Amino acid sequence: MKRWERWSFNLASLVVAITGFAYFWMKDLLTTDDPFAVVNHPWQEPMLHLHVLASPFFVLIFGIVLNSHVMKKLRASRVPNRKSGLTSLATFALMVVSGYLLQVATDEAWLRGLVSVHVASGALFSLAYVGHLVVSVRLARRQQDAIREVA
Repeated sequence: MKRWERWSFNLASLVVAITGFAYFWMKDLLTTDDPFAVVNHPWQEPMLHLHVLASPFFVLIFGIVLNSHVMKKLRASRVPNRKSGLTSLATFALMVVSGYLLQVATDEAWLRGLVSVHVASGALFSLAYVGHLVVSVRLARRQQDAIREVA
């Protein structure tokens, strides 16, 4: 994977995660004292807008990373960081599908279910991806240390 792909994907995932968690916090965890308020926080709508606008870029970069990194690792027989990668891949798929279906669903029961799936898969993706990055950094450091010892 190229450096710009890694940085673009990490930045896009960070923006989508921060705006998503912020929107969830503002919409579902905060309450307002104003009985006439439509939103719980003044930044609630801008957070949703940023989240929805950043998500297509995130999906686009994921497609590039899928081609340059994920498919190669899936074809490889032995990959040390496979579990967190597969977890990230599966939760990413659930997160994206539920996010797009949220845009068109109108039934209240479907909306509640899709929101639950989207929030849960988004949180799991974020955790799995951070775990994937941590393991990747540790593996790279071990590999560099082994090279230094040989040299």
